[in-house]
Amino acid sequence: MPLSDDEQKILSQIEQQLHETDPDLANEVATTTVYTHAARNIKWSVLGFIVGLAFIILTLSVSFWLAFLGFVIMLAAALYFEQNMRRLGKAGMNQLSMRVGSGRLGNEGNGRGSFFDRFRREP
Repeated sequence: MPLSDDEQKILSQIEQQLHETDPDLANEVATTTVYTHAARNIKWSVLGFIVGLAFIILTLSVSFWLAFLGFVIMLAAALYFEQNMRRLGKAGMNQLSMRVGSGRLGNEGNGRGSFFDRFRREP
């Protein structure tokens, strides 16, 4: 359902006030998408997996239960990774790869081919 003229005018006033009062928040809201948030969570889950693996290696000679705790950390990180990969989906992967391929991580891609397109076989 499209907005009426009055609603669009009110919305533009709210946006203008937001830019005037808190430009950092307005910029963050304008540039952050569901895809960038999921990609950030994927990075954290990979870091958690590595920490869990290091914890297992360091504590296996000390105690089985401490090493098992490291395994639980790794399992939780892997599940978090999988959940965010599903959230990211194919559309998000294409959008992020276009950003990385264009060298503009903070802005929209400029239409150059994505990373995955470079390796795609032509029929």
